[in-house]
Amino acid sequence: MTVKRMGLVVHHGRKEAREVAAAVHTWGALHNVQCTEIDVWDRDKPRHRETEEETAAGHPDLVVTLGGDGTFLRGARIAARAPPAVLGIDLGRVGFLTEVPAEDAVRALEAVDQGHAIIERRMTLALRASRPPRIPTRLEALLRYGRGPAMPPPDVRADETADDWGVVLDTVALNDVVLEKLARDRQVSLGVYLAGRLFASYSADGVIVATPTGSTAYSFAAGGPVLSPHMDAVVFTPVAPHMSFDRTVIAAPDEPVVLRVLPHSGAAALSIDGQLRGVLDPGDWIAAYASPYRLPLVRLAPVDFYQRLRHRFRLSDAPATDVDAQVERLLRPRGPVPADLAHLRLPPERARREDTAPAKRTATPDDEGDGGGGGDSTDGVDHTDGADHTDGLDHTDHTEHTDAGADGKSRDG
Repeated sequence: MTVKRMGLVVHHGRKEAREVAAAVHTWGALHNVQCTEIDVWDRDKPRHRETEEETAAGHPDLVVTLGGDGTFLRGARIAARAPPAVLGIDLGRVGFLTEVPAEDAVRALEAVDQGHAIIERRMTLALRASRPPRIPTRLEALLRYGRGPAMPPPDVRADETADDWGVVLDTVALNDVVLEKLARDRQVSLGVYLAGRLFASYSADGVIVATPTGSTAYSFAAGGPVLSPHMDAVVFTPVAPHMSFDRTVIAAPDEPVVLRVLPHSGAAALSIDGQLRGVLDPGDWIAAYASPYRLPLVRLAPVDFYQRLRHRFRLSDAPATDVDAQVERLLRPRGPVPADLAHLRLPPERARREDTAPAKRTATPDDEGDGGGGGDSTDGVDHTDGADHTDGLDHTDHTEHTDAGADGKSRDG
């Protein structure tokens, strides 16, 4: 993947992000790569839609984000409009999307440009709505208060006309779509439809429809489960529902989740990947379902998601297990993998040789393989999925090496 044009999304509130941005600009100048900063905030001016940002960057081959997961999502919404991959430089504290540490930013750019990086493709959510979302003028200032300039509502796809099936919104969600109450003293009432049939009517502070990637974000904070980002699913999680059933429901990727604002409900705020994008009135609805577009993420090495999960949430072990003070870090028997296990994600034999020393059970920020993930690969995970699946779903791993022909363009999983 040769980089000719690059879009740069910078968290200008962080000094380190500004310093790394200068290094990226220098790399671009040395390699004759056009580098344009996009989604630059100005509190006195409105923000731009995805199409406008993409055009301003000259339709980039690569989008680089410098910050945490919030900054990454700003870049992802722009990349969803075009073929570029997204490279996240990790300057955050608790996120899961950015993988490359700041000190490896230039090395990561070289790897992408020379075709040595890994492209991992993540599921996204497509959206339909009963009408184009809008933010009423009387509510705009209140909803923006303390949040900086708001994103404009998403466009409707130019080739679409409104009918009983609604309109297709010209955007996708990498993390989640949220409908939540506007008034502090009044819950929102929603009819929730799964695969076309009413599942239940909810009275709640809000509801979340998330991807597996977004399962560690708002959905997790609301009590939802953690899903592997290597799988496809649609995660529905209610937020503080006033009813006995308060559990998450995990739907298949081909089972749409429709949220309809009930007639006697108050209005509901619509957020996409953490950004307010509209207000739905009683009678309005929005549908979320697996999109054919998969967001390409740049990795320098295979990612050990569960070790990152352990580190980011600072997981500790049960006190009752202190008697077993030392355990092996790796559960991988010696010898070749049996044929019936060959399709599974297992560390190779070399990982056992590299990690034979027992370790304390309590995780620390210095745990090998935890966190930033951009250095030399030590997880040795075999990402080949050779299972014979019969459920009719797409079980493709969606991980590829750029030196094996990846061009950074989106493909339909």
